[in-house]
Order: sequence, then structure tokens, then C-alpha cells
Amino acid sequence: MPQNGWVLAVVNQKGGVGKTTTAINLAAGLARAGERTLLIDADPQANATSGLGVDPRRQENDLFTLIQQRLANPQFQLSEELLVDTQRPNLYLLPASIDLAGSDILLASQIAREAILRNLIAPLRARYNWIIIDTPPSLGILTINALTAADGLIVPVQCEYYALEGLSQLLQTVDLVRQHLNPKLEIWKVVLTMYDARTRLAEQVESEVRKFFGTKVAQVVVPRNIRVSESPSFGQPVIEYDPRSRGAQAYQELVEEVRQYATSSAR
Repeated sequence: MPQNGWVLAVVNQKGGVGKTTTAINLAAGLARAGERTLLIDADPQANATSGLGVDPRRQENDLFTLIQQRLANPQFQLSEELLVDTQRPNLYLLPASIDLAGSDILLASQIAREAILRNLIAPLRARYNWIIIDTPPSLGILTINALTAADGLIVPVQCEYYALEGLSQLLQTVDLVRQHLNPKLEIWKVVLTMYDARTRLAEQVESEVRKFFGTKVAQVVVPRNIRVSESPSFGQPVIEYDPRSRGAQAYQELVEEVRQYATSSAR
């Protein structure tokens, strides 16, 4: 494990691909493996917050409020006391709120606005093995901040006809961020989600994605599974809601793939 923990952003500007589900279960799985983990919800929809059973409307210290404090006082330090204890061993949350939708306006005139999240979480990196960032389904300022803060990216891709559409734009954005803001940024894993083994389409999409991304594609695929769909309404990751379900087992395997990748990566 590096001296500072790993920061991973879960990104795809296409909505409905299992991004938040992947972020929640990756964070929960890492925490279950005994690793101190922080999940940052950077999406104004706050689904990662509610998906852990936390009410986003009742949080005093959400990400938007903390960004405001940082802008008002550059000496402001984000401390662990300002995070939400999810009541799960090793798993902590920096929640989102609908106010995050105003981030573009708030940050429009700020110097080095792309690095505000990286600077905000810097004091926490030595205290957590993993920081997982759930991003909005867009390539706006919040996602750019996540890319600037991250060591690696997890890219969920839904197994459907338009799976690769828009990924070229994401890759261009990643290249730009790497050139100008974060030279160490790399894609760690592309994760095939909502896989339906009964259809030829799923096989074709998997084949295309593996041909395009090669070894970056996770070996495990996340199946279309009713337990995965049900779990957010109970405020639980699927690995907690129904650990024996196919979806939960797939996410557990993804956690191990990510941990192995981290072990093999040199800083």
C-alpha cells in the first residue's frame, strides 16, 4: 500500500450505466476487506449518499458546503470530524446535496478551479487506504475535479447498443486532464455492467469493449440482477443487502481485481 491511499473516480458521462451502484459497492467491499475507505458523493443527485442509507437533506457538512468553506478560507482543512460515519466498519462518507448543481456558477471565476477537490481532500489521503469518488453523468466541473484528484478511473459500461457511444469524448477529456492537470491519471478498470447472458447483444458489446480497451477491462462482468436494483431502496449496497446474489458476488470479485491492480501498480 502506498504511503497515501489511492483515489479512484468512478466516471462515465452517460447516465444509467451503474456508476453509482459500482461506486457504492466498490467502497463497501473495500471497507469489508478491512481497508479504511471514504466514499465521496460528487453528484448533485446524491444517490451514493441515499444508497448508503444517509438522508442528503439532513447533512450539515455536504460537499458543496465544504467547497464553499474552502473558497471563503483557503486555510480551511477538511477533517475526519466533518465526515459521516456510515455505521459500517471502515466506511465513511462525504455526502452530496442538490446544491452541488450550482457548482459551475460557484467555481466559474475561481483560480485553479479544477483542483479544488484535490486540495480539499489532500489532508485525508494519508488516513484512508481508499477514497472513491462518485461523479455526475456529465463532463462538467465536478467530474473534471474528480479526474484531477484521482490516481485512477473505474469506468462502468452498460452492455447495450450505445455502450461505446460517448466513451471517445471521455477518453479525450482524460487525455486533456492528463496533459494539463494530472499527469498520473490512468484508467484502472472498465467494468461491464447489466450483462444479460441470454442475449447475443451482450456478447457483442463485451467483445467490442474488450477489443477496444484490452486488459483494462475487468475480468468479472456485473450481471443484470434484481437484487442490485432493489438494494438502493433499502439504503444498502447489494453486497450487504444480499451477499449471496449474483450481483453481489460480481462486485466482490471486482473489489479483489481492483485491490490486485493496486498491489501491482507502482507510484
